Amino acid sequence: MSINPEQLRYSKEHEWVGAPEDGVSTVGITSHAADALGDVVFVQLPEVGASVTAGESCGELESTKSVSELYAPVSGEVTEVNQDVNDDPSLVNSAPFEDGWLFRVKVAGEDAELLTAAEYDAFIAG
Repeated sequence: MSINPEQLRYSKEHEWVGAPEDGVSTVGITSHAADALGDVVFVQLPEVGASVTAGESCGELESTKSVSELYAPVSGEVTEVNQDVNDDPSLVNSAPFEDGWLFRVKVAGEDAELLTAAEYDAFIAG
C-alpha cells in the first residue's frame, strides 16, 4: 500500500504535482524526500509570476542536514506560494501532501517523466 496519494503524479527528483484545477496545479515534495532531508528549517520558493521549467531548479529547501534543490515537475507560471511554509518550514515534514505544499503553477507543459504513485513507489524502492 502506497503512502503516496494515487491522484498525484511524481518526479524522479521527489516532487509531486496535483491534477490541474482551472489549469493550475499544486506542487510539493514527497514524504520520502521530507524524511530524507530531515527537519526542514528554511524554504526558498519561486516568486509569484516566475516561469518554471520542468526538471529545472526553482528553489531550495534547507534542513538541519543539508541544502537541497527544489525542481519544478511541470513547466508554467507560478501563481501562488504557500506563505504558511515560508513562516513554518516544518510543515514540509509534518504534512508534505496537505498543508506543506510549496507553490501553485499555471501549467504550460508537463514533463513526460512524471510517475504514477505505484511507479514512484517502485522507483524509491530501488
